[in-house]
Amino acid sequence: MEKNRNYFIAIGLSVVIVLAWQFLYMNPRMEAQQRAAEAQQALQQQQAAQNPTPSPENAGATATTGNLPGAGQAEATATREQALAKSQRVEIDTPAVSGSINLAGARFDDLKLREYHETVDDSSPLITLFSPSDTKEGYFGEIGYIGSDNSGAVPGPGTSWTLASGDKLTTTTPVTLSYTNDKGIVFNRTISIDDHYMISVSDKIENPGADAVTLSSYGRITRNNKPVTPSVWVIHEGFLGVFGSDGSLSEHTYSNVEEDAVTSAKATGGWLGITDKYWAATIVPPQALPYEGRFTHFTDGQPRYQADYKSDALTIQPGQSTELKNMVFAGAKRVPLVDRYAEEYKIPHFDLLIDWGWFYFITKPMFQLMDFFFRHVGNFGVAILLTTIVVKLIFFPLASKQYASMANMKRMQPKMEELKAKHGDDRMALQQAMMALYKEEKINPIAGCWPVLLQIPVFFALYKVIYVTIEMRHAPFFGWIQDLSAPDPTSLFNLFGLLPYDVPHFLMIGVWPLVMGITMFLQMRMNPTPPDPTQQMIFNWMPLVFTFMLASFPAGLVIYWAWNNTLSVTQQAVIMKRHGAKIELFDNLKGLFKRKPATSK
Repeated sequence: MEKNRNYFIAIGLSVVIVLAWQFLYMNPRMEAQQRAAEAQQALQQQQAAQNPTPSPENAGATATTGNLPGAGQAEATATREQALAKSQRVEIDTPAVSGSINLAGARFDDLKLREYHETVDDSSPLITLFSPSDTKEGYFGEIGYIGSDNSGAVPGPGTSWTLASGDKLTTTTPVTLSYTNDKGIVFNRTISIDDHYMISVSDKIENPGADAVTLSSYGRITRNNKPVTPSVWVIHEGFLGVFGSDGSLSEHTYSNVEEDAVTSAKATGGWLGITDKYWAATIVPPQALPYEGRFTHFTDGQPRYQADYKSDALTIQPGQSTELKNMVFAGAKRVPLVDRYAEEYKIPHFDLLIDWGWFYFITKPMFQLMDFFFRHVGNFGVAILLTTIVVKLIFFPLASKQYASMANMKRMQPKMEELKAKHGDDRMALQQAMMALYKEEKINPIAGCWPVLLQIPVFFALYKVIYVTIEMRHAPFFGWIQDLSAPDPTSLFNLFGLLPYDVPHFLMIGVWPLVMGITMFLQMRMNPTPPDPTQQMIFNWMPLVFTFMLASFPAGLVIYWAWNNTLSVTQQAVIMKRHGAKIELFDNLKGLFKRKPATSK
């Protein structure tokens, strides 16, 4: 009974902790950061009005004119094939990606990920990340400029670039695009790509004229639609970025931005973009040039979402040139790769592109441990099992204290029953007597609860790792589990595929959810059945409820839960036996099949 009481207390307290963290810490912190950003932006605007500052390249810059591109896009009606066919393009061909660059706007709007398919079948279509803007699935990245009165026409969405050198973008062969405007300003753009997903865009701007030229750089990631998969609270999908070399992660959902655009304070360094569960597209602006970031939603014509930045104006003196470098990440959020980019290119907090959650300091080491096992055993499912064992070993001392407390409480059960009989309905006297008994026997009645609470962040971190990391996507286990990120595909209600019909989604109760339910049932039967009828009902129905709840979860999570329950039952049996406490499992199982005595009338 005490075990179940502690179990329910732990669940309740964990919920309280999460809610308290969100409403008492996270929400005030986010509001404070927003107020600070607004105050900083207002102060910078006031200072700029009073003391205009020269551009980073040259003094004497004048303000740029025009708006950042994004508004006024016509409704998307073309198919992907039609959109690709009507523009001049430069092919992209690397081991990781394929696609093309649109010479209209030098836009990255055609990109497929060669290492990832839509299903576990290798003959299924590749994942398409970028598509042209005039398709329903439009999603693209673009780097351009905003001109001033003295700049002439500068490269933007409609600019027709010329291929100056190279005929195909590969990991070893960059391409160079060129554009010369009506003022004679020459823009030479060199585009290179690494062996994965980082595209470098280096612009050299030459001013051969007799007058200074002022312009601003911009970059944007634009998509026409939201992800087709439903969003869940455990992972962020939508807008994110880090504004400034020492800034914190800024995250905003699609619905938030639909209500109101988000503009950052002026910053130097950082990155911004849009993320899905497994994929992301981000822009890394020139790290020495101040800029303002923005997340916005457009409803004119084709509805679309946009993450963009606009840099401070810079001036290029007559006969001078300047160079700017942007980077575009477009691909899979693989942990080692994202970490490498953060370190190699000094991109602040770029590793937070992967949503490690509140318990970052636990979640990421948990993944690293799991990845270590995966690299040695070659099976991510086995890596999950081994990681769970390590976690159990780490918490063995706490579990030992928990079960020792339970054993002591069981030992004191007869004396506690005597006190109840002695004091009857006098709850105050009974409470005082029980506290005196605890003190005399040196028992802490809540000692069994705290180890559970201390383990909650670790178990949540493990859950988070299994759910959000792409390494588990389409990763096989054994037998019928060919994708640890998808639910168990079997169902009890068609005898696991033996009967020739499909069952409704809510009846997809596969083998592993059943195993999880059985292990949970056995774990709860390790302890005495509580005498309270309400607790008895919860005690009896909880394994069944969890079986249905977890049936739609990724198989990797269900396998973890079943394995964790099995280890917990074994661990509890060993520790309880060591402390001389009775293991209630077999008596409880026998009690299920005993006929209740008939009541006399």
